[in-house]
Amino acid sequence: MLLFSRPFERTINFWECLPSSLHQLLSSSSGEEEGSREKGVLYRWQGYFCRVTPERLLLSRPVLHAALGTLHGLLLTEDGHVYNFGEQPWKRVESQPAGPVIESALSGQCVISVSAGSYHCSAVTEDGLIHMWGENSHGQCGVSGMDQVPSPTPVNVVDGEIHPPQLVQVLNVACGAQHTLALSRKQEVWAWGSGCQLGLVTNIFPVWKPQKVEHLVGRYVVQIACGGFHSLALVQIISPPEYSQQARDRCGQCKPSLYTMTGKDDHVVISDEHYCPLGVELTDSKEGRRSGQSSPAQTPQSKNSSPHFEVSPLTLKNICEDSGFSDRSQQNTTSQESQPVPALSETGHARLRRTKSNPYPDEQALTDYLKRISDQTLAEQPEATSLGGSHPPSRQSSLTCPLRSDQSDELTLCPSSPALSRTDIRYRQRCASDTVTDRKHSLHLIPTLDSTSDDSSLHSSVDGGVYISDHVISNGCLFESCEEGGGAAGMDFCPADPLQVKKSTSLTDITLEDAEARNRRGSLPGFSPGIVGVTVVGARTTTTTSECRNLLPSLYTEVWSWGRGQEGQLGHGDYLPRLQPLCIKSLSKKEVVKITAGANHSLALTAQCQVYSWGSDKFGQLGRINAPSTVPNLAMISEGIRVWDVAAGQTHTLLLADGDCYQPILYYSGEQVLESTDSAHPLSGTYTQTPTLLPFCMNIGYVSKVFGGGLNCLALADQNAMGFIATIHELASAERKFYCTLSKIVLLIAHFVLNLWIVTSSMLLFQEMAGSFSKLCHLTGQHSVSLTNFLQRGKVIKTLVLIKSTDIFMDTYKEYSDPVGNFLVMGGFQSLLKPSQCVVILINKLELIQTLLESKEKNASPYDLLVNLFYMPLQHLHGYNRLLLKLAHCFEVNTEEYDWIQNGCSKYEALACLVSKQRRDAEATFNFWKNFKGKNSESLRKPSRRLVCESSNKALTLQNAGRFSASWFILFSDVLVHAQFSSHYVYPLAILWVEPISDESGKWLRAINQAIEDVLALGLNGRTCVSRSSQKGEPPVSRTSTYTFSKEGRLKDATYEGRWLSGKPHGKGTLKWPEGTVYCGTFKNGLEDGFGDFMTPNITLNKFERYQGHWKEGKIHGFGTFWYASGEVYEGSFRDNMCHGHGMLRSGKLASPSSSSVFVGQWVQGKRTGYGVCDDFSRGEKYMGMWLDDQRHGVGVVITQFGLYYEGIFCNNKMMGNGTLLCDDDTVFEGEFIEDWTLCGKGVLFMPNGDSLDGVFDGHWGAGLRVAGTFTKPFEALRRERKIPVAGQHAVPAEEKWKAVFDECWSRLGCEGPGEGVHEKAWENIAIALTARRRQQRYRPEELSRSQTKMLESLEVIPQHVGPITADSYNRIRRYLLKACDTPHHPLGWLLETLVTVYRMTYVGVGSNRRFLQQAVEEIQSYLTRIFQIVRFLFPGLPEDGGFILDSSSSSDEGTESLNSSTHSETPQQGWLVSSSSLILPVLLPRLYPPLFTLYTLEKEREEEVYWNCVLRLNKQPDLALLAFLGVQQKFCPVSISVLGEKNQVLPCTKDACFATAVETLQQISTAFTPSDKLQVIQLTFEEITQDMQALLGQDFLWCMDDLFPIFLYVVLRARIRNLGSEVSLIEDLTDPSLQLGQLGFMLTTLKKETLNSKI
Repeated sequence: MLLFSRPFERTINFWECLPSSLHQLLSSSSGEEEGSREKGVLYRWQGYFCRVTPERLLLSRPVLHAALGTLHGLLLTEDGHVYNFGEQPWKRVESQPAGPVIESALSGQCVISVSAGSYHCSAVTEDGLIHMWGENSHGQCGVSGMDQVPSPTPVNVVDGEIHPPQLVQVLNVACGAQHTLALSRKQEVWAWGSGCQLGLVTNIFPVWKPQKVEHLVGRYVVQIACGGFHSLALVQIISPPEYSQQARDRCGQCKPSLYTMTGKDDHVVISDEHYCPLGVELTDSKEGRRSGQSSPAQTPQSKNSSPHFEVSPLTLKNICEDSGFSDRSQQNTTSQESQPVPALSETGHARLRRTKSNPYPDEQALTDYLKRISDQTLAEQPEATSLGGSHPPSRQSSLTCPLRSDQSDELTLCPSSPALSRTDIRYRQRCASDTVTDRKHSLHLIPTLDSTSDDSSLHSSVDGGVYISDHVISNGCLFESCEEGGGAAGMDFCPADPLQVKKSTSLTDITLEDAEARNRRGSLPGFSPGIVGVTVVGARTTTTTSECRNLLPSLYTEVWSWGRGQEGQLGHGDYLPRLQPLCIKSLSKKEVVKITAGANHSLALTAQCQVYSWGSDKFGQLGRINAPSTVPNLAMISEGIRVWDVAAGQTHTLLLADGDCYQPILYYSGEQVLESTDSAHPLSGTYTQTPTLLPFCMNIGYVSKVFGGGLNCLALADQNAMGFIATIHELASAERKFYCTLSKIVLLIAHFVLNLWIVTSSMLLFQEMAGSFSKLCHLTGQHSVSLTNFLQRGKVIKTLVLIKSTDIFMDTYKEYSDPVGNFLVMGGFQSLLKPSQCVVILINKLELIQTLLESKEKNASPYDLLVNLFYMPLQHLHGYNRLLLKLAHCFEVNTEEYDWIQNGCSKYEALACLVSKQRRDAEATFNFWKNFKGKNSESLRKPSRRLVCESSNKALTLQNAGRFSASWFILFSDVLVHAQFSSHYVYPLAILWVEPISDESGKWLRAINQAIEDVLALGLNGRTCVSRSSQKGEPPVSRTSTYTFSKEGRLKDATYEGRWLSGKPHGKGTLKWPEGTVYCGTFKNGLEDGFGDFMTPNITLNKFERYQGHWKEGKIHGFGTFWYASGEVYEGSFRDNMCHGHGMLRSGKLASPSSSSVFVGQWVQGKRTGYGVCDDFSRGEKYMGMWLDDQRHGVGVVITQFGLYYEGIFCNNKMMGNGTLLCDDDTVFEGEFIEDWTLCGKGVLFMPNGDSLDGVFDGHWGAGLRVAGTFTKPFEALRRERKIPVAGQHAVPAEEKWKAVFDECWSRLGCEGPGEGVHEKAWENIAIALTARRRQQRYRPEELSRSQTKMLESLEVIPQHVGPITADSYNRIRRYLLKACDTPHHPLGWLLETLVTVYRMTYVGVGSNRRFLQQAVEEIQSYLTRIFQIVRFLFPGLPEDGGFILDSSSSSDEGTESLNSSTHSETPQQGWLVSSSSLILPVLLPRLYPPLFTLYTLEKEREEEVYWNCVLRLNKQPDLALLAFLGVQQKFCPVSISVLGEKNQVLPCTKDACFATAVETLQQISTAFTPSDKLQVIQLTFEEITQDMQALLGQDFLWCMDDLFPIFLYVVLRARIRNLGSEVSLIEDLTDPSLQLGQLGFMLTTLKKETLNSKI
């Protein structure tokens, strides 16, 4: 070990000690050396005596981190190099080097953190790998087979639970005496070594390979620390999205229930305070041996290990009395402490000895020394510290008293509850009862402290680790409550009994006891920390949680400990060891931000700059007197001293704190070490009783980190270059001081909450203000911790949260400024002085309040003190402004950093001016109401309302006022009030439009306009709304506001919320009537106009009716959907609130089954008129025909579910007159009908065999007919000549069907009728419709995919064609039509979609009858003709149907069908045949193919059955036999076939091998839709047959019909195509008649003939 005793000015230069190669390397960067020495300078010392002078360790690069073991240490520089120094026996060298030596084995690695155990070391590289070296007798290095590891050796942490196993990346490592812990980047803890301090489920040691600590799995560990034989973990509490409960309701160790329920008078107490000790006594285990175990009862304990506490009666002055702690004799010592200490190095340094307990050997010398460095006088006697420097008695009792254990839960100020309106007291009262239970968070917290560990070797201390790479620095935030533990030393009051709080608030009937016990499980994903008792509701959060989470650290942490506990170092109130991690209950909700451990003691640093210590206090290392050492207690720090970094050594504690000045100071507590020449007793002496100031701390610079280990102390300091370091320390110190002050105010607020239940009118306002204060307090605590992390890292100015994210701070301060002003306006501060309890609090805490305010005024009134106390946090903005301005001066004016800081400085300055103005406005408003003599003050006085001006001091007269009229105008921030005699009129400013009449009202006009602009800037619900004001300073004519109509008319008592234009609803808005009617949509000039959603109650059926669609001038007009209360749904066009145009009416589930039906067709003024299709499900029939006034009237067709087909003329909903009846067995009747298909009159009945019956018929078909007539059985020749009636003679012509659909499409294009419009106007309407649809997507982005959005954007571009249509432009038109028809928002796409719907509605279900085949084909041809008319209107350059376009280029478009080219025609010209089939059919037919092809198969059903039987019979033969049977000549029969490149002979038994390619090609005809595609398949089939023959007979082979026919017949049979006849018929019916097929026509004829021959 290196011991230094040279003067302070003497520095140790290790330049000479470096290797020559490294010396050359450092020499090359000597230019940077001088600058680097100003930061990262390390000082080392031992003990605390007055004459100690730390030695400066000078390296070539700044030191970022250090770690100390018992006799050795590690240094990490900013370039990632690691140095070691001290005694290192594992190095196996003859003599130890005199100074730090670089670890050459790590030279090629970029190390980000180092750690030192008692006698072993670790380093973590940037890629997450661990290197270990040193003592390994207990497996602490993780290298098996070696007792000592001489040089850094990689140790892999492998997760074997994942398949395949993966290498775990590590953030940091902590080292103890015989064990090592590692924290992974997944925030999991891994351990190896020996002892119960590993936390592993094993008793076989050592553990050579890293194993996961399963008990911490699922918890978010952010720090780890190792003592000698115990371990600590800092766990961040993660709030789950919703409350959930663990499946396990009993303890896994001792088996009792985790929850108990106790019935009370008016509530139920649910307690989860079960505490499982998990304690066993362990004996020292050696390598390979099992550790002995004993029951907890066998473990020796002192009689005071669980002291009994008495609780005095509740009083206002002191509710909870202190409970004394008995002195406990320190008898048990660890085995490690009993081991002999290795001999100290004798390198010429003086020996050390321990001295008496007096803190300073020479008190007068110390006093003189301190006077030279500051004007501060410190108490020198240990007993003096207990008066002013000890923690308050209430703090001590709160750790153990059963009643006091819940106080922080009962007084939690929770701003995360649901947001309350600041202007509606009744709404707040309604929500107050829900604030306790409605705490559901969906935030996922990210580690924010250092995500690293503080570890101690036997006592090693790694303070949060050092991360050079940016990606490992992560922060998080969650706004919740600040705890009562925020009170600093010196406060002697405590909150009242929690039971009293519960009864006084009455916010819930279920009380949760011991929320701290629940919080210790809050770090699990399934549990959320609970807030019990008085819950204070905060203002609305405007800052996004993701932004806050990534920038600020979380304060919601728990401390877990495990390992040996014979000195109480585990903090669980006993001396039992723990095999698994256990949460320390007393540290829950204390906002612990750092943990560290010595040999046998532990430390925890909170965000409120308090230090909790527990464990061994033999040498005063706990820093307190007469306090139990088995549970955490506050160290005795002088009042006003704020600790912000801690380190622990073997028997001492080192504290880094803020004092009266901004330069950090150092405190030491523990073993006293002095110079000595007596070598026989090098460490004999005593220790300090309380933390003692180290006087040299003011001379070593600005310390940012401290380290401890063994008897050594290290401090990492920076010099004040350009004032930057001093300014940053000043900023951090001011923020820590501010947070401590706010924490004290939180306690004071809690006292007011307990006593404010009497003043019910101010309770909710005070809670809102207190909640916002709590949020501000919590943000300040987070920021103070963030600044500490900033000081201990790279100090990069761009990472400073105060400048990087000013919105977080500005929003929080704004949210606090509003409720405190509201409370002032409503006289809340006066009401606080009314209850006697509050007055007593103010009297008792008057001195404290003056201290918090730093006020020198002695005669200030209690009211002024209260107001100043709650406005004090807003004054901190001036401090931000001042320090940022000071920080900016540390940079050059032309630098980016200077501009960046100046920008933030200006924002805080503007915010400070804003909150100052808000306070003046609130005070002026309070004084106005205080002197207001009107009777309507209660109705006009609202919390958020501020006075602007009133006519008593700014004259304003009423025009045309009466002689005796008295008018008083009061302009508030949100309304204008006109008071006249005993009545008043209120005009909301948001919907107030002012027109000046005379110049006399100029001042009022400016004031009103300014007030209106301020109101509009807030927007709805306090959200910022961008408004456009004119250059004249006038408010915008278009606004967003809420108003309730009061005048008689349609809108009486209706409330409108939305956009306004010049006093009328205009734009998007919502209109609500008291009876429940609601309209949400767009308005125009005060009327519903555009798309809207309307809902109104139906009183008769006690249900709601709803319409969603378009409106015009306050009426339903356009396309929409109406859901009736009866269950019917209409979807279609409207006009003047009635169904008009094309639409579909469906009966809903609520309708009667007897009326279940679907109608689709034309409507006129709410009635079915025109062509339509009605599918009556109850009767099993479908009507397709004409309608008039909701009745079937005109020609029509009826098809029943039994296959009966009627067609004729309908009148008054009945079929009358001449008509036709066709049966499923081909029986046909033609004659007269009456009364719904009743045969009555003359007619002819045609039999399927050709016989007929001519006469007079009477009766209903299927129920018996009476016939008087002549039966005729004609000869065969006459039978063929007779014309039997066919379907479709009395059907509606195809061109008359669905005229309303096409009329609607023309209307959307802006045309009154087909072709009656302007071409350019049609394109504008298309663009408008598509743009409107894209705008709607912003509100409902889930409705359109990204590809659909891009398609809409492309369709908005109007195609431009100059001159005649060419082949290229024709191809562009075709592509445009394809996209347009695929988009239902395009008029053409809507038309196509509607036609597909009505087509399927007609020919699916009952309509799927073979009688409709001809009508279905004609209907498709009619679609093509009418759609082509619309396309030619949009593209006037297109030729007429059947026209021709010459192709100037030789190549055609890839997606163009070859059948549309004229190359297949007889003409030699190259070009394109323009027709409706070529343009529209490829888009339309695939959508209509299923119902159409079903009709074809039904028509050809009988022929298909014969054909298919023939195919099955002939396919049983082998290939050669079948070819011979079909008459194929021998030369055309293949001799060999190629299979996968190999030729195989065709044998007599070969089957399905010949012409296989042609067979597969022909089978694709069933997958093609359009006739052109099917013809292409036939053409390719012929080409495949020809290729096979050319390969067999030569390339000059030519076909003749006699040779081709049998081969093609073979291919047809082997293809086994079902419904081949239907395929051929579809091709013939739908092939473009203007297209000259040529060779394809011959091929089609051949296929048709083959089909007929196969049947024969």
